[in-house]
Amino acid sequence: MIGLPAGTRVWLAAGVTDMRRGFDGLAAIAQDVLQQDPFSGHVFVFRGRKGDRIKVLWWSGDGMCLLAERLQFKLADN
Repeated sequence: MIGLPAGTRVWLAAGVTDMRRGFDGLAAIAQDVLQQDPFSGHVFVFRGRKGDRIKVLWWSGDGMCLLAERLQFKLADN
């Protein structure tokens, strides 16, 4: 488990992000659209078109981390 430093903010990118983007593309969105420094140590979260994929971008102090997750939705049984 990765612990985040106290005071770390989580920025959620509103809208849909092209999930083919990598480190540079997502950092550009953080900088240009969110107007935040991607190397600030804050966490940036992006979602895919269907809402079933997310990517998280985080500068850990010594490198950029890119985490990807495919969410599985389970319908509730009656």
